[in-house]
Amino acid sequence: MASTYSTSLKIELINPGEQAGAWGTTTNTNLGTALEEAIVGYGNPNFTSDADLTLSLTDSPSTQVARNFVLNVTSGVSLTATRNLVVPTIEKPYVVQNNTTGGQSIEVKTSGGTGITVPNGKSMVLYTDGTNVVETTTHLPVASGGTGAYTFTSGGLIRGNDASALSVASEADIVAAIGTTAVTNSTAVTTTNFVIEEDSSKIVIKTSGGTALFSIDASGDVIVLGNISAAGSP
Repeated sequence: MASTYSTSLKIELINPGEQAGAWGTTTNTNLGTALEEAIVGYGNPNFTSDADLTLSLTDSPSTQVARNFVLNVTSGVSLTATRNLVVPTIEKPYVVQNNTTGGQSIEVKTSGGTGITVPNGKSMVLYTDGTNVVETTTHLPVASGGTGAYTFTSGGLIRGNDASALSVASEADIVAAIGTTAVTNSTAVTTTNFVIEEDSSKIVIKTSGGTALFSIDASGDVIVLGNISAAGSP
């Protein structure tokens, strides 16, 4: 009776009593090729045209790109739009590296399911759940480069709580902070040509070189510190 093959990785399953004198070769291929590719393999799928690319697995323990754990995705042409990298509809993790030419994202998906977009030049850890391609990570701690925030609503900003945590600041939080935080002369606002700072209860406008032009005190009085001139017709 002929061999059968595992559903996901296509490992050759020898029927009892079969392949006398040859089963060792088959077993070595299963272990040294098929399983190694799935656990630590580094495959190189390549878009040979500016179109979607489909990876498939066949009944063979021999090397196959779609079986590899890491997919270093490249392209022999310059992609002009987001293209699909269609992977087998099985349960399997992938690390996908988008190293295609053209600056385009790629969407990793199954033929009949939804997928995940990997930006150009970036890598993502994904999982095919037997239907769709999904992200494996839903929370990344601050120490690993994440925000530490679980939710993010419209109008919010990420703010730091301490050295190890971040959270989302709402619009109301920002308004409250601005309304209660004193501006000191150590918190000058600098533009290309001017410096705005507080000095002795006055707001002083200076040139970028430090020359004071005028000031405004708490009563709203404006004191001109430079020369006054008029331009245009009276």
